[in-house]
Amino acid sequence: MDLIGDITAIRIPLPQPGDVTPEEHYPDAREQAEQARAADASALEAQCDGLGEDALLLALGSARARREAADREIRHLLAYGREFHGDRPYRLDALARAAGMTPSGIRTAYSSSELDAVAREIGRRPDGRRTRPPAAPDRS
Repeated sequence: MDLIGDITAIRIPLPQPGDVTPEEHYPDAREQAEQARAADASALEAQCDGLGEDALLLALGSARARREAADREIRHLLAYGREFHGDRPYRLDALARAAGMTPSGIRTAYSSSELDAVAREIGRRPDGRRTRPPAAPDRS
């Protein structure tokens, strides 16, 4: 059993025939995935050696960090769409469909801390037409 090889295979799946369009690009796509797997395995092995940690636990921690970053990005994008988008904010139903949430979930998905972060990121304040959502626990 090659733990690092198995983890890398899970993290970077190889494309299958029919996955790549046009078909003639399949060999290149597979080669790129194999190169990415080799680089990932090398990086994970170096990280394990450097930290003296288990490869699976490091991979899980890394996946969790990526998930938390994606969740934070979604909250920031929702805040932007509702609070910073000028005279016509995005509709709750459109944002909900795109984010895989319910319209009522969009209303409480972000807090004033996310609004402040978006304001810093884009260099301007919210439009101010709506009241700020109720404070939610900070999820950063």
